[in-house]
Amino acid sequence: MGSRIYLVLMVVLVALVACEEEVYTPKPKAFFRIDLPEKNYERVDFDTPYTFELPSCVTWEPDKDANAEAHWINVDYPQFRGRIHFSYKPVNNNLAEYLSDARKLTTKHIPKADMIEEIVVYAPEREVYGLVYDVEGIGAASTMQFFVTDSTKHFLRGALYFNVVPNNDSLAPVINYIKEDISNIIGTLEWEG
Repeated sequence: MGSRIYLVLMVVLVALVACEEEVYTPKPKAFFRIDLPEKNYERVDFDTPYTFELPSCVTWEPDKDANAEAHWINVDYPQFRGRIHFSYKPVNNNLAEYLSDARKLTTKHIPKADMIEEIVVYAPEREVYGLVYDVEGIGAASTMQFFVTDSTKHFLRGALYFNVVPNNDSLAPVINYIKEDISNIIGTLEWEG
């Protein structure tokens, strides 16, 4: 009888040990795959003192904001809820003021930025000079801002924004995709008049 109890206890003990609780391991956070459209650039006439090439996957329209001035446009990336705001100003002995404003608007992002890289734009053959501000940081509202000028007549400023809560880690593929477009915009920019 004693061996029978011993056998039953061993079976119960083995059953308890064998029934190990399943350990749940959560999957790491991931982001949805983003399909990026193929790029086909075309020169666009905005009826403004400037022109440049845009990819065919974007739309553009004159800025309709109440504070918008002549020759301001918005370039939209509807599939990404992104927009590049372009503001144009004629230069009339006030270039220093425009340069200061462009710098102030960029430095507003310092609290959320990990780094702001300045990239010099220098294309004397097209009279295009300026700076590109590459703003890095998870919560920065605008990841790229820039200005270009011919230093005598024209000043154009651009800023990239997304109509989503800033999480630039998840937006990184889209941001890099649009950065290429901004580089192409600056590289194909021509002044009219």
